[in-house]
Amino acid sequence: MSGADRGWLDEVEAAAWVPLMATVMGLPAALDTQLQRDAGLSHVEYGVLASLSEREGRTMRLSELARRANSTLSRLSKIVNRLSEQGWVERRPDPADGRSTLATLTDAGHQKVVATAPAHVAWVRELIFDHLSRTEVKQLGTIAAKISASVWPTAP
Repeated sequence: MSGADRGWLDEVEAAAWVPLMATVMGLPAALDTQLQRDAGLSHVEYGVLASLSEREGRTMRLSELARRANSTLSRLSKIVNRLSEQGWVERRPDPADGRSTLATLTDAGHQKVVATAPAHVAWVRELIFDHLSRTEVKQLGTIAAKISASVWPTAP
């Protein structure tokens, strides 16, 4: 009887699962360490700034930003408050829906993203992409997209 028949992962699945979990568990800390050291930001804070920088008008509803950050609205609100104290984000009521709040990346916030990105991208390359061939990077993208669609079926 195989491992799968007994409710266990088989050898091939386990050989993929164990390093995947090590990556999932270790990557956030590795990203946080670099961002804290080089930019004084957590990975979540950088993700908020980067998400806003990619949007038209550099603006997004807090509820959507919370989904993108995999955060509760309460936790995201605290993050946005910290970013606002730095002058990187402004919040205001949504004129289209007074019950919602918008976050807008300021010019200073955009400068922070632009200044932070090169070292962060270099670190991501060092951690992930420098160890893979171009073909493997494409395969990783395909695999990650499939897993992400399963984990986050309503992902933005």
